[in-house]
Amino acid sequence: MITIISSTNRPASVTRAIADYYATLLQEKGQECQILDLAALPDDFTTSALYDNSGKNEQFNKLSSMIKKSEKLVFMVPEYNNSYPGVLKAFIDGLDYPSPFKNKKAAMVGISSGIQGSGMAMSHLTDVFNYLGMHVLAQKPRLALISKNFDGLKITNKLYQELLDEQIEQLIAF
Repeated sequence: MITIISSTNRPASVTRAIADYYATLLQEKGQECQILDLAALPDDFTTSALYDNSGKNEQFNKLSSMIKKSEKLVFMVPEYNNSYPGVLKAFIDGLDYPSPFKNKKAAMVGISSGIQGSGMAMSHLTDVFNYLGMHVLAQKPRLALISKNFDGLKITNKLYQELLDEQIEQLIAF
């Protein structure tokens, strides 16, 4: 099972729409997948599900169990303040220790409204994942100027589509 993580808690986000699109691409290749949307996190998870409250929030537990059951993960990484969203860091911090990421395989897709395509965000996140023992695929498409290259349902930029197709092939073989 491949889990696609929509790495923001922003409601009705472009990140989630691209996660849906990516799921379609995986399914076209015969890959079973599911989407973990951080917008589904409980509003109070940083107090009700972390640290002394670990394991006590059923909604958080349901989402975190999706990570445990996955063989591979794909992170849709929007750029927030030249890094990845804080809600993703808080979610990672709330996962069991030792990390359920250890020895898993992951891919990333950067998403930004600007021209950097979330490059720094993916670099920061790669450092965190390497620390936690996860293997990260080197191919990391950066989808810059997303509003000009995504129509809400599909990628309209031919190069971006080629990069996603290449990444999916590599992910399947990874």
